[in-house]
Amino acid sequence: MGRACVFMLVAIAVNIATARAATITVPPGDGLQAAIAGASPGDILNLAAGVHRGGVVVLTPDLTLTGMSGAIIDGGGRGRAITLAAPEITIRGLIIRSAGRDILAKDAGVFIGHQADRAAVTDNRFVDNAVGVFLDGASAALVQRNRFDGQQQIQMSERGPGVAIYGTHGARILDNSFRYGRDGVFAVTSADLVVGGNQFRDLRFAVHFMYSGSSAVFANISIDNDIGYALMYSDHLDIIDNVSDDDHDHGMLFNYTNYSRITGNVVRGSDKCVFIYNANKNRFVGNWFEGCGVGIHFTAGSEGNALTGNAFVNNRTQVKYVGTRWLDWAENGRGNYWSDNPAFDLRGRGIADTAYRPNDVIDQVIWRAPAAKLLLNSPAVEVLRWAQAAFPALHPGGVIDSAPLMAPPRPPALVRLKAAPQAEATIP
Repeated sequence: MGRACVFMLVAIAVNIATARAATITVPPGDGLQAAIAGASPGDILNLAAGVHRGGVVVLTPDLTLTGMSGAIIDGGGRGRAITLAAPEITIRGLIIRSAGRDILAKDAGVFIGHQADRAAVTDNRFVDNAVGVFLDGASAALVQRNRFDGQQQIQMSERGPGVAIYGTHGARILDNSFRYGRDGVFAVTSADLVVGGNQFRDLRFAVHFMYSGSSAVFANISIDNDIGYALMYSDHLDIIDNVSDDDHDHGMLFNYTNYSRITGNVVRGSDKCVFIYNANKNRFVGNWFEGCGVGIHFTAGSEGNALTGNAFVNNRTQVKYVGTRWLDWAENGRGNYWSDNPAFDLRGRGIADTAYRPNDVIDQVIWRAPAAKLLLNSPAVEVLRWAQAAFPALHPGGVIDSAPLMAPPRPPALVRLKAAPQAEATIP
């Protein structure tokens, strides 16, 4: 058979499929499941304004459920409002509400099972669901431009995440807004995820990874959550150009997270901008940490991490490191910017003439024995601090920046930080 004949047959097949596809209007009420059962691949079910009974299961591939303004799928407080069990299904332009509250049973507004590869859930509003979208093993799903409003009437610990991801590869969670759930995006035992351009507020964690590596978290904004980005037991992550603004406990938390790149992020106003616990072989480059109780808390044997080109600005304690090993936070003659470093640059290189040491022996004593704060203004402490300044060999070990910067690098995410009040206003 010639190539021209093959192309002709393919064109005929496409035309036949297109001819068979139909747009079907579904009136409100109890008829949605019957309309789904009667649809063919390629059909579009256009839901009329009003309330449609949920609890539906979609077994037809390449089906689109969309809605006119005011179209609602109501789960009735039980189970899953919509279950996807075939590939290439699209859910678009709907209000999806009142699914069940049993998180262990995987109740959700939209449940995407392992048969539903390449599902697309876009431009919807999720209200009062235990979980908004639950990805359970499907690959290459897209969740984009949705608004997730969690269950405000119950305690945060009893709520579910906006998007839950289990055993899933290749999911893209893009340009959504999240509020009032437990976590915004919660991923477990998943990989190749992309979480980008989202806004998070009034949550426990904005982004929460467990055992989910080889993934990217970029250009998100986290506002007024308990923790912005909690990344645990996950390797080979790219954490790039994110903002954490006034998250309460930690802007970023790394627990057993290894071989990752953390670049261009901005964290402001947390108790700790960054908390690193037993996280190894990571690179922190070009980040901005401002106005936190502790700029970075480094503990539990974290080894082989590189920190260069970062800005530590007006944190009450720039670095907290309880240890006796020397850690040089400079690389190839370039360190970090420290707002409290009264340094000179007589050679005009943009690098301070002397090293910067963020902590001294008194800091170590206070961290180990907080009651010692009573002695901070004593003459003995002042003499000891003078001696350490005059004779650096008296320092007990810890962090040293051998090439501190004279001017702070300014990551592009600072622009989004300034726009955070406007971004906040877009999350109703």
